Amino acid sequence: MGFISEFKEFAMKGNVMDMAVGVIIGGAFGKIVSSLVNDVLMPLIGKATGGVSFTDLFVNLGDGEYKTLAEAQEAGAAVLAYGQFIQNIIDFIIIAFCIFLMIKGMNKMKKEKPAEPEAPKGPSQEELLTEIRDLLKNK
Repeated sequence: MGFISEFKEFAMKGNVMDMAVGVIIGGAFGKIVSSLVNDVLMPLIGKATGGVSFTDLFVNLGDGEYKTLAEAQEAGAAVLAYGQFIQNIIDFIIIAFCIFLMIKGMNKMKKEKPAEPEAPKGPSQEELLTEIRDLLKNK
């Protein structure tokens, strides 16, 4: 078997194709959730916190004073940009919650298997042995 045919066989296996579809859908889903966070939720949170943008929160570790994170970074100052970390935590929580809801919905859509009817109960092993004993006695 040649290299090309081996690669073709590998690439066409179900697991590889399923993974490719998952990556593509995951990328698109990530864009939707990122837009939800950045364009809908964060402005609302910023409004509730008095116009504070989390991504602009920083601590200047060097000399000089800077009004914005962009200004400090442009000047090459050492900064601790903790606001971006807070933003990433919020993004993660929202994405995890959305995935949880999506999986929960998918699990509800799965058809539950109907319970198999129980086999009719027959005599117990003890009853069968008693019956055999009685039959042997009567012979």
